[in-house]
Amino acid sequence: MNPHIRDIRVPDDWDRRGLPGWAYHSPAFLELEREHIFRNHWQIIGHVCDVPEPGDYLTMDVVGERALVVRGKDGVVRGFHNICRHRGSRVVADVRGSCRNALVCPFHGWVYNLDGTLRGAARPKSFPELDKNEFGLVPLDLEIWMGLIFIRFRKGPQPSMAELLKPFEEELSHYRVADMVAAGEPWTQTSPVNWKSVRDVDNEGYHVAMAHPALQDLYGASYYDEPFVNGVSRSFATYNPHAGRRWSVARYVNVAPEPKHLPERLKKAWIYYGIFPNAVISVMPETVQFYQEFPLSTGETLLRGAIYRYRDESREQAAARYLSYRIDRETMSEDVQLSVWSNESMLSEAFGGFYLSDLEYGVRTHHDHLRAQLPVLNLDTAPDETEMASVNEALRAKK
Repeated sequence: MNPHIRDIRVPDDWDRRGLPGWAYHSPAFLELEREHIFRNHWQIIGHVCDVPEPGDYLTMDVVGERALVVRGKDGVVRGFHNICRHRGSRVVADVRGSCRNALVCPFHGWVYNLDGTLRGAARPKSFPELDKNEFGLVPLDLEIWMGLIFIRFRKGPQPSMAELLKPFEEELSHYRVADMVAAGEPWTQTSPVNWKSVRDVDNEGYHVAMAHPALQDLYGASYYDEPFVNGVSRSFATYNPHAGRRWSVARYVNVAPEPKHLPERLKKAWIYYGIFPNAVISVMPETVQFYQEFPLSTGETLLRGAIYRYRDESREQAAARYLSYRIDRETMSEDVQLSVWSNESMLSEAFGGFYLSDLEYGVRTHHDHLRAQLPVLNLDTAPDETEMASVNEALRAKK
């Protein structure tokens, strides 16, 4: 019997419609999403193991913003906008790396201390005296929760990550995520769809039996979704008793050890924690990963993620991690195709909107979280592109 953490009962009489099709193809609405969904909600940038030593840094470019995370000489991990205060150049050009004692802008050579304060401008006599704090790097909200680093470009409606994920703290604590190390470089790829189409596929398990043969073989009989409640969802499954009809699944269940540090209910479990608006933390007995998506345009999405492993990983755990990765990559490829088919249908005059199953209630609850931030989504017909923002603000004012 799989343990439910929260009430997953679906209401008897709920609205089975999804978002209006226009919301997936409107450039004006995408600007509202960037402003009210992505810039002011927590985003995962990495793990403390990605910046283990003073001077180690990690960057992320999304939704027109540039984030920089660096470990200071005092061991503190801090977040900043990756923008030089002189002319706006990137202070750090690489995705990740290390600097000795300071961050040096590659444009004119302004130098910043690892705590973000300005050490000095190049040719300082050509400027008035510069205040080291006033002209320091602009800080980001940053929070570390179980080793994962969350940043926020500006304050928004979400509480701290510790409060947001409190319902799952006990369960996740068994995995010792904070002590893990990177299993490789962070990965990215693009998909030719609206970002919400990626979420719509990922937020329900109704399609697993038909579209994901490997997952159905591994855990399809036990899988269930818990809907989004206060910004977080959970999906849980344990291995089928006779899993192993597919090559990767058969070898995975045979080689995967049952970690002694996990309680019995988690030794053969795959769990997915969805974090509104666009991220998932996925845990398996041998590994933890996160993945997320960011809009590049109305019809293109950046997929990004990273995988972490136990520091003292055994050969069996390493083999299981490799095989779970194969299963996961196959599943992701299948999901990309499903999202393309769903997304392109919304341009057709024949598209009549979603009609959701009880097994897709998670899709509806994610949509409801979007509607709460962007009430213009309650309109079946799209406002004029030039009026999108003003109509949304008027609806927000009525809330």
